[in-house]
Amino acid sequence: MKVSKVAIRNFRRLENVQIDIEERESIFVGPNNSGKTSATAIFRCFLGGREFKIHDFSVARMADFDTFIATGDAEHLPKISLDLWFTIDPESIAFGRVFTLLPKLSDFTRVGIRLSYEIQDAKKLREQYESAYPTQEDGTRARALAQYLSLDGNLGRHFAVRYFSLNEKSIEGALPEIVASELESDEGKRLLKHLIRVEFVDAQRNINDDDSSRSNRLSSAFASFYRKNLEQVGHAADAHSVIDANNKLLTDHYAKQFDPLIRLIKHLGVPSINDRELRIISSLSPETALRGSTELLYVDPSREHELPELYNGLGFKNLIYMAIQARHFHSQWVMTKEDRPLCLMIFIEEPEVHLHAQVQQTFISNIWEVINQSALESGESGLVPQLVVTTHSSHIMEAVAFEKVRYFQRCNSEGEVEAPGIRNASVVRSLRAFQPEAEEIEGKLISPSESLAFLKRYLRLTHCDLFFADAAVLVEGAVEKLLMPYMIERTAKRLQSTYLTVLEVGGAYAHRFEGLLSFLHIPYLVITDLDSVVPTGYQTACRADVVGARTSNASLKKLCAQSTVDGLIRLTSADKRHSAKDRCIAFQTDIQVVDGADSAKLRPRTLEEAIVYENFGLFRAGTLSIGVEILKPLQDAYECVYKRIQSNDFKKTDFAMDILACAEELIVPNYIAEGLHWLEERLCPPSTTTVSLGAATTEAA
Repeated sequence: MKVSKVAIRNFRRLENVQIDIEERESIFVGPNNSGKTSATAIFRCFLGGREFKIHDFSVARMADFDTFIATGDAEHLPKISLDLWFTIDPESIAFGRVFTLLPKLSDFTRVGIRLSYEIQDAKKLREQYESAYPTQEDGTRARALAQYLSLDGNLGRHFAVRYFSLNEKSIEGALPEIVASELESDEGKRLLKHLIRVEFVDAQRNINDDDSSRSNRLSSAFASFYRKNLEQVGHAADAHSVIDANNKLLTDHYAKQFDPLIRLIKHLGVPSINDRELRIISSLSPETALRGSTELLYVDPSREHELPELYNGLGFKNLIYMAIQARHFHSQWVMTKEDRPLCLMIFIEEPEVHLHAQVQQTFISNIWEVINQSALESGESGLVPQLVVTTHSSHIMEAVAFEKVRYFQRCNSEGEVEAPGIRNASVVRSLRAFQPEAEEIEGKLISPSESLAFLKRYLRLTHCDLFFADAAVLVEGAVEKLLMPYMIERTAKRLQSTYLTVLEVGGAYAHRFEGLLSFLHIPYLVITDLDSVVPTGYQTACRADVVGARTSNASLKKLCAQSTVDGLIRLTSADKRHSAKDRCIAFQTDIQVVDGADSAKLRPRTLEEAIVYENFGLFRAGTLSIGVEILKPLQDAYECVYKRIQSNDFKKTDFAMDILACAEELIVPNYIAEGLHWLEERLCPPSTTTVSLGAATTEAA
């Protein structure tokens, strides 16, 4: 039996989301404050014993508390709910147990249960609130209802969890209707306990060697695992004999050392003549020896050199700790012989902490190796948990199947106008649901499976951080990627406070990302080249001003629906933007170049040409160079620059490095500046002249 889907409503920034859960591991990714932690925290609240707080309600629902006081209608009070859907194999033992638990099921392969945190007695809540904060002379109250519920456990006194069994009712031509039947509280708790157990490896793992309350010593973790999962040393006679011998020696030592003190106490009349004597003895036991008198050491066998726990790296400590936890959770589940929960979910938050890239890449497989070994040793190979891993690591992502990724993205609350600024809600998209469309490129039909295979390979090979970015910039090659931070600093400084991923995709592949970026709703800027070729015959490169020149750039032909250079040049700024796809395309346009008394409008074919024409004075003065002398007049200079940049001797990366060396004087090509301005306006709120630190706000977790 496995959890197949969860639905979350009104919990923090997860106002209304559905998340498909994989049979083995599901990977939650997304930018900071996109709701990944919230998706695990709701399980802790409903199933892990954590109390709900007033701020667990979605921001958009907080006003509902005031509406309830104004209207008295309890229907306005918000509810937090978690729907759990399970799939059952009719051939398994779990099928019989679930049928016993829910005998009224109409679908014998899919079971649902809803947990809803809601008001118990609305009338009582209103009476106690109004008694605590009566209406003042001006018609207001000292505290709002939400503030009242945040104090002294008031929320827990008035809200409680209700349980519902769920069934899907098929409707012809429409989505299935969910039918909820309420369960008695005790019955609901019993059912939930039989269905699922959840465990957590928290993100805040303070792996240290001290004994503070916020530290997790590995020696303590090993001791805890020993006590709860392994055969206790108390069953071994050899161990007892060794410890008994040491107890006798220590008792004799204590008797000698404490004798003066004991005799002094006797002179005080304690104990009296009829009382037993005092004696200090050693009472070590195998259990206490491991619990309080055992240290974890790191040993160099060849030198017989031992180092304490403090002297090992945090990365290995973190990995060992997570492995112990995963093994412990699985062992405890397997060892539950009576009424064992049918499903175990283990949430692991941000496992990449302190781990280098290679360890991150193998983390998932290593954890499964630990769990599989546990299952093998227990003889219960069929008892396999489900892992949910939240991460910001592209290395962990690349090690799992594309389809197992769940992408969390910030969005506006339902009903809010889409605008830059704080977004208090999130959406969750399953990459298993993504399917590219078939498309024709250069006369060749590209199937959806071929496009999907390309995207998977690219994302795996480039360690792409696309799923953690606010926006993507797709560029031609290494020069654009190298110069992008400088160009942003010069033309769109507010983008420096955003999280951008720059993908080097070339002109032939940028359009391959259109479907994925649209599916993920990630804004993106495409910066590419005109790539002019002769009008007829083989696609031979030519100057961009050649009459009838065409473009060989597949992305421009696909995204702009233009195949000629003249057609591309005629496009307006508005034509290059697509609001529905949240996209802007930038490519070279005509540049007015002035060289002394000579003036001409030149059309660059590539970024390097555009840089030369925009900064012609620097190249003419020798401040910058393309490796050859630039001829006069401008038309000869045009041909000279074109041929030099097209030649095999021209080193584009060296050219970019020279550009950075005198970056203070450089003018960013206008087409790139225009594209970056679009992205800046798309991502950043309007700039203000003053900033108030006291008014700073943060997004909900």
